[in-house]
Amino acid sequence: MKKLIISLLTTLFLFSPAFAGNIDVLATMQSKSNIQDRVWVGTFQIVWNDFMDKIAHNVIKFPDGTPQIVNELNRQDFTVEDLSENCYYKYSGKVKKNTKKTIAKAIKRKFDETSELLEQLNLTPDKNKFIVYAMLKKDFEFLKPFDKLGKSNFRDQEAEFFGIDKNSSRELAQGVRVLFYNSPSDFAVALDTSDKDEVYLYKTENTKTFNYIYADMLKKEAQYSGDKTLNKDDELKVPNLKFYEEKSFDEVTGKRIKGTNLVIDQAMETIEFEMNNKGVELKSEAAMIATMSALLPPEEVRNFYFDDTFVLFLKEKTKSKPYFALRVYDISNFQ
Repeated sequence: MKKLIISLLTTLFLFSPAFAGNIDVLATMQSKSNIQDRVWVGTFQIVWNDFMDKIAHNVIKFPDGTPQIVNELNRQDFTVEDLSENCYYKYSGKVKKNTKKTIAKAIKRKFDETSELLEQLNLTPDKNKFIVYAMLKKDFEFLKPFDKLGKSNFRDQEAEFFGIDKNSSRELAQGVRVLFYNSPSDFAVALDTSDKDEVYLYKTENTKTFNYIYADMLKKEAQYSGDKTLNKDDELKVPNLKFYEEKSFDEVTGKRIKGTNLVIDQAMETIEFEMNNKGVELKSEAAMIATMSALLPPEEVRNFYFDDTFVLFLKEKTKSKPYFALRVYDISNFQ
């Protein structure tokens, strides 16, 4: 059988501490980016959902124009219904004297974790200040630890890899499912875990949005009629991944919610991720702080003054076209 080498070398760009700051943190799966290395996790969307539903009580719009990122978040395409209850914690309410301590105790009790994000938030107690916070935590192992394959090149950089080679026990192949293999530059696999999670790896140079790429992968899987098992001559090679990123969503910071006197003071997310031969560890936090200003800014006054050139139409209610049209330029001809 022709040897099939499944090598994740052109699509999964190397995530390492040295690359911190070069990874674009996206708000949604639909978000576009010109940055090659990009990441999305649902934590900020969880926060946005509760901000909409429990604080603003409406779809979020801004008086001076609503950016695309807000329209995408307003769709709530990802919710806590897409997660198991044991892997997330969320909190919303007014910022009180004990708010920080309450959240810290809760995530310690549930995940045995501390928070990097809480220290960056303005949690000075204020009856007019609100917080929405969430932590998403996932730790899981592969069915069996894959072999460490040592260092080799990822594009033009040296990196550590794990997987299955000719010297590996073929038992490791039981944790790998081939989704499709169309060419050495177009294939995908799924790695099974000892928990309910799966890891999908898709080798592609497609730079479209995450939701498009995911749908494209599933479409190719459905169309593939070849062997979906990892055979004795097949190999798997995946780079170790490790990074930490934090993002302030400046597009929404400092904005007033239309129709309210709520102003978004802070909107942040952190992502800590590691994948090696044993499994995956993911920790993500997100939060929004909003303040209710004392006075509601006046709504825009609109003066519908037809005091310059205008056009008038007359139409019957049940008809689709007007039967009369008039353009007024020189008022002396009409008065």
